[in-house]
Amino acid sequence: MFLNTHTQFIMSKLIKPKNYKAILDLKQTEQGIKLIKDFFQQNLSTELRLRRVTAPLFVLKGLGINDDLNGVERAVTFPIKDLGDQKAEVVHSLAKWKRLTLSEYKIETGYGIYTDMNAIRADEELDNLHSLYVDQWDWEAVMTKEERNIEFLKNVVKRIYAAILRTEYLTYETYPQLKPFLPREIHFIHSEELLQMYPDKTPKEREDAIAKKYGAVFIMGIGGKLSNGEKHDGRAPDYDDWTTPNSDGYLGLNGDILIWYPILDRAIELSSMGIRVDKEALLRQLALEGKEDRKELYFHKRLLEDKLPLSIGGGIGQSRLCMVLLQKAHVGEIQASIWPEEQRQECKKYGMYLI
Repeated sequence: MFLNTHTQFIMSKLIKPKNYKAILDLKQTEQGIKLIKDFFQQNLSTELRLRRVTAPLFVLKGLGINDDLNGVERAVTFPIKDLGDQKAEVVHSLAKWKRLTLSEYKIETGYGIYTDMNAIRADEELDNLHSLYVDQWDWEAVMTKEERNIEFLKNVVKRIYAAILRTEYLTYETYPQLKPFLPREIHFIHSEELLQMYPDKTPKEREDAIAKKYGAVFIMGIGGKLSNGEKHDGRAPDYDDWTTPNSDGYLGLNGDILIWYPILDRAIELSSMGIRVDKEALLRQLALEGKEDRKELYFHKRLLEDKLPLSIGGGIGQSRLCMVLLQKAHVGEIQASIWPEEQRQECKKYGMYLI
């Protein structure tokens, strides 16, 4: 069968693990998904003192509320008849919406919110980990100025990781054929340190190397340029703080939780999170990225006028966590989405039956 160039590119990204066979059948998988989602969100809520709130699937365009991810992904947009065809955008994430909600709900310091975030990312490159449909637990908590430091960030990461470990253990207790593989502790490293360790590797190769070495890692300081003049990965300039110096002598109060996943023989990101920008960091990062025109948008005005609380927050992939803990080889074994027919058939040949 002849494949066009783009389809060939998509197929080349598909990881086909040798001798893969799903440990759980379809019925057990569906039951396991519910078990994990119910248990983990309760643990996350307890660990970080979060209350559940209802979140939007779409927001009005032009308010600066939608997350622009790396700044190049197109939001799914549609006109609203009863608003004179004013445009709405399906959310990419709720990074900024949550901070507005903290203010509107008058959440006290030390407490926060979480929600089920559902998104459509039409520009996603489809492979074992990436889908058009994104589901995650988005969370945000109010913090003090004194807590805006790397030690506080690390403490929150450890608590999230502890909730992941407890969920892995419950999954094993329910399905003993799923053997636990996550390490007891998570390792911390800054993206600049990682560059110095592996100067000849790409960012993704560095992630694989450090995740394989430690099993679970939190890579800090993502968004700014490193000593080689390149970014480890892109971050929008208006939610995570990636330019404030920390006590370790590096820039950045954010990062990603990654684990080493032996089934795919690669690192997998489970969460992106961080201490959010204060007024000074927002102005600094907008200037660095040439996005100073955003200062006139609704969200940014609220922040610059000191009308939003200081906060920490992030997103934790629901389908990804289920995929890892149920030891699946493709996210399509966990969630229903659209896949190229060629990829669906190829997955089937290698034991990956996409929902």
